[in-house]
Amino acid sequence: MRRKTADASTAKPEEGSPELTEDIIRAHAYRFYEDRGCEDGHDLEDWLRAEAEVFGKKPSVAETADTVGGIRTDVA
Repeated sequence: MRRKTADASTAKPEEGSPELTEDIIRAHAYRFYEDRGCEDGHDLEDWLRAEAEVFGKKPSVAETADTVGGIRTDVA
């Protein structure tokens, strides 16, 4: 008998499974990268957006405001 398996892009992270959660976030972030035409320099932005999508919340202004071209800048 075949069992259904969850796709990484639709699976909900299980408590106590940081590896699964990270894999799901990585898949979402990579999809954003591909959607942008594989343009480099937005990795942090993509990761934060993917985390927000996976956990069902919007990224805060503080999380995205201190990035330039996808690279985190030092905030005094």
